[in-house]
Amino acid sequence: MLNAASSKALATQARRVYIEALLRALPGLIQTLSETTRQLLMQPAEYAVQVARRDGVNTWQRHHATWHIKLADALRQAAQHGVNVAHAPELTTGRDQMSLVDDDTIEREIHSSRLALSIMDKATWEFSDLRNRISMLEQQEELSAQDLLRAHVVARIVLDTWHSSGLTNAEWQMLQNVLHDELSLLTGEAYHETNRWLVGQKVLPEVDLRPMIRRTGASSGPNSSGGGSTGVGAASRYNSQPAADTQPSAHVAGDETRVMTRSGSLGGRATAHAEAVLGRLNRLIGRQLPEFVATQAHPNQRQPMSPKLTAAMDLAEEMARKRVAFGDAVTNKGSSLLEELQQRKQTLKKAAETPAERATIEIVALLFQAILTEERIPASMRVWFARLQMPVLRVAVSEPDFFATTDHPARRLIDRMGACVMGFNPSAGEVGQSLEKEIKRVVQVVEAYPDTGRRVFQTVLTEFEKFLDHYFKNENQTTKKGVSLAQQVEQRETLAIQFTIELRKMLNEVPVQDGVREFLFQVWADVLAVTAVRSGPQADATRLMKRAAADLIWSASAKVSREERAEVIRRLPPLLKTLREGMGHAGLPAAKQDEYIRTLNNSLAAAFTAKAAAIPRERLEELMEQLEALEEMLPESDDVQINESMVRDLSGHESEDLEVVADGGTAPTPAMLAWARELQVGSWYMLDYRGRNEPMQLAWRGMRRQLALFVSPQGRGVLFQLNRMAAFLQAGLLLPAQDESLTVRATRTAMEKLEVDPTRLLG
Repeated sequence: MLNAASSKALATQARRVYIEALLRALPGLIQTLSETTRQLLMQPAEYAVQVARRDGVNTWQRHHATWHIKLADALRQAAQHGVNVAHAPELTTGRDQMSLVDDDTIEREIHSSRLALSIMDKATWEFSDLRNRISMLEQQEELSAQDLLRAHVVARIVLDTWHSSGLTNAEWQMLQNVLHDELSLLTGEAYHETNRWLVGQKVLPEVDLRPMIRRTGASSGPNSSGGGSTGVGAASRYNSQPAADTQPSAHVAGDETRVMTRSGSLGGRATAHAEAVLGRLNRLIGRQLPEFVATQAHPNQRQPMSPKLTAAMDLAEEMARKRVAFGDAVTNKGSSLLEELQQRKQTLKKAAETPAERATIEIVALLFQAILTEERIPASMRVWFARLQMPVLRVAVSEPDFFATTDHPARRLIDRMGACVMGFNPSAGEVGQSLEKEIKRVVQVVEAYPDTGRRVFQTVLTEFEKFLDHYFKNENQTTKKGVSLAQQVEQRETLAIQFTIELRKMLNEVPVQDGVREFLFQVWADVLAVTAVRSGPQADATRLMKRAAADLIWSASAKVSREERAEVIRRLPPLLKTLREGMGHAGLPAAKQDEYIRTLNNSLAAAFTAKAAAIPRERLEELMEQLEALEEMLPESDDVQINESMVRDLSGHESEDLEVVADGGTAPTPAMLAWARELQVGSWYMLDYRGRNEPMQLAWRGMRRQLALFVSPQGRGVLFQLNRMAAFLQAGLLLPAQDESLTVRATRTAMEKLEVDPTRLLG
């Protein structure tokens, strides 16, 4: 256990690690910016723009060395003596005057704020974990506003030294995009390096978000749930080995529950991170081969492949198709596949006729080397990923946007297949064979149409998405029971909504008491739906429930004669019995049933005293006929606009085989709702719910993406409504099992090797 002095010393050392990581990255930043200025001068532009660029580049060349020195000195001084940067511009007032600071200072503040936002947009996860660790070491709730670890503090230092070095706002605007990208990446990497060092010092290996949850005084209760830790999602970013099982986390809830981290759209940030990785790769390649990047100026223009390379690739594909000895791929973790990949790369490079072709061959080979050494991909499936190398290489050579955009269908196909199989259990027998068979089919289709480029990848991607829907519903023994139950929930909810709509229309101008009206809309519509799903719309049980609705409406209307009152008394016991049976079938607990019965008794008492409005007999008979033919009046399911406000509390759907998430978290932001809608079937997540933190696969999306079913490898099904799922994402209780997609991870690995030896692009 660390004492206070040791903890503070660790926090101080962590800040030094952070600064040292920033300092190590500065030479690369300067080199990238200098290369960018050279490329700017080569780009065609109007005369005035060209003159402004030339002036800006000259200013950069005169002063960038000074900025490098001043920035490094300022960071070192900040680490040793604390931060001493200018404050934001303030309004200056006097007795007879009111003025603002000059426009340049205001513009500098705007640039500083934008840079800080860009850094946090790409490095929020790392900063959040680091903030937790430092706060724990220093025993404080929050970092100081002027803490060097904060992005706006670094951004201010960057801008202050920029201007004190002789550089101006004009040069900043000229280089702003690259400055944002590079400074965001190097700051995020510095956060990562510091987190990794702290984990090595045994400081919060698994960051727990619970201390960062704010609650109102009345937010906790015996039935509350929904809090937890990031568990594996946090620790795995710094450890090479998977995190150990986490302890069951305490659960917290309440409308004001707010988690201060991961508050933006992680889906959007994942996209931004992927684009940043691709951008960095292209800049790295551009420093060695400017002509490679130049081809991306026309992304829609297919590049011709040299004849020798075409012939070599045809031969390589033919050999790959004939390869039948898959045993080495399974027993030796793909060693034979890697050897074959290396030999193929050398052969293709010799056949290539241009430096851009040789560079493309090298990069694609590095990508697939990283994919084939991904331990989470079952060995038996690596051969099919390996078979995609040649088709992907064809696309990469002929379609420059493969290296420029994250949404190229070839990338998306690899990512979707990877997301599904990286959680695959080889002992599942036929389940695995079915998925492997489809992946094999996809690869063979791509190989069969070598000249169609992105179109064939887009076609098989669409087919693979359809296969996944069918697979989880009908073939996967672990998920199909849960999917069947979830579909029943969806059918019941759809019918309940439709019944409610029609009952509202039916009773719109009928003088039915409010208590009875609300009971019919809120409770009995669901009872009708449950009965129709279980027994069929025309079954006797369904007709009995519809008859009960008519009897209730009649019983609650004014009874002015002795005969009518006697008839109500005679009908009341069987009516109440039917009402209780219906509510029981719908899953309402006995206490809730008693509450509804009491409300209805009050309505019936009002009818006995003739305080209720009378319903004409003709109107009652018409209502009876409409209820009997209720199914025929329902709109088509496609015509019902189902949204979160219409989907009811699903807790009554919970059963032994299907858990329903009824609470936890807080109202999600629009960004979180958007991310929740984007989650794809087949992807794996870590779910922290009811004391368990375990991997779950998204197996089903339904009801216009308003419902989602997650299933564990053991078959535990957990059903979410969209709003609740977004709340869990926001609270860090539902996290992607992989922080990066397969191709982004592979690109980053390839880039690390190229940074060590960029000359391999030219060899």
